[in-house]
Amino acid sequence: MEGVSTLLVRNATVVVTMDDERREIPDGGLYVRDGWIEQVAATSELPTDADEVIDLSGHVVLPGLVNTHHHLYQTLTRALAQDVGLFDWLRTLYPIWARLTPDDVRVSTQVGLVELALSGCTTSSDHLYLFPNGCRLDDAIEAARQVGLRFHAARGSMSLGESQGGLPPDSVVEDEDTILADTARLIETYHQPEPGAAVQIVVAPCSPFSVTTEAMRRSAELARTYGVRLHTHLAETVDEERFCLETFGMTPLEYAASVGWLGEDVWFAHGVHIDAAGVDEMAATGTGVAHCPTSNMRLASGIAPVAAYRRAGVPVGLGVDGSASNDGGHLLAEARQAMLVARLADPEQPLMSVRESLEIATRGGAAVLGRSDIGSLEAGKAADFTAISLERVGYAGSLHDPVAAVLLCAPVTVDHTYVGGRPIVRDGAVTTVDVDILVRQHNVASRRLLRGD
Repeated sequence: MEGVSTLLVRNATVVVTMDDERREIPDGGLYVRDGWIEQVAATSELPTDADEVIDLSGHVVLPGLVNTHHHLYQTLTRALAQDVGLFDWLRTLYPIWARLTPDDVRVSTQVGLVELALSGCTTSSDHLYLFPNGCRLDDAIEAARQVGLRFHAARGSMSLGESQGGLPPDSVVEDEDTILADTARLIETYHQPEPGAAVQIVVAPCSPFSVTTEAMRRSAELARTYGVRLHTHLAETVDEERFCLETFGMTPLEYAASVGWLGEDVWFAHGVHIDAAGVDEMAATGTGVAHCPTSNMRLASGIAPVAAYRRAGVPVGLGVDGSASNDGGHLLAEARQAMLVARLADPEQPLMSVRESLEIATRGGAAVLGRSDIGSLEAGKAADFTAISLERVGYAGSLHDPVAAVLLCAPVTVDHTYVGGRPIVRDGAVTTVDVDILVRQHNVASRRLLRGD
């Protein structure tokens, strides 16, 4: 994940560090060596030369955004099941997803990651939980490597089919032994525990209504044997809560606790329907949450108690969620959405600020993923950053606070995204893959899936 030996970023209108002091440095920049930040300071305090020099006059520089929940394959099925909630949405889409091929996984992974890179994202989790027709998580990992974002590949699974009282059709579930053996193989093959990791593997059974209790327990045991993180959907909808109460006699969070799914190595997607006691329990155990505001609104799932999570000390990151329930992958837009919906959710509390939302999107996401090497711009951290030009019509009249402008004004495509000092987006163009060819291949695959070929 390294770029040129030394890289100098200079003359930025402001560098938003998100360090412990939350410094914002006017006329700032970065000095990078072998993909790692050596210095963040005013331009006048930085070295004057490097192997590559980038003049970012008129730009805001932010830490690379961190996406903590996605289903990249769902870029193939956008704008379907438009007016239903989660369970009916899933019932509509499961049969379509059952036709996925390995090539579909590869092309959708790249399309989704390109979309994220163009929105300032440098690290993304991806939750792939069904594997028909020879699909493997390897397909997504290999595709992601070509794009160049840091990739947390969550080996999802479903083992509770309709015949056993679950939601998914039996045709898309796997048996527990197969799931666990493949998960162990993936960890041993791909997981990089060291700082600067390009790929990490996550153990990620899908949800309480699609995975057996035994699979949940065994997955937690496997993850802790290998020292990797755990991820699942939890407390997303009222339907899920009703399922857990009727099936287990417990709320979703109580059920998670009963199968060993609380702790600093766990984060949940959504966490919409968690009461005050549950918030306190998540805080006490260090359990994190991926907040997915657009998906929660699209499926009418509800508004997550993000302000309560943050007051209690629950780690909170952002997730765009799958592009069949968003239906986009613009992480900067998701940060804006998170700020706006939080203001509606808890009007008696101080309104969520621009900088709080950007914090959730950067160092918050890094904490949820268990990473201390990303999420802020400071010496010793990976050189993952994004830059946005202020010289565009949508920012006219807002330059008295350029940091606020990038979130309060309409979301835009970023101008630069660097991962480990390597350009993934330069001057608004993706450098690592041919986007035009990729989009054409993706649309062919999408049309084939929808036709049922």
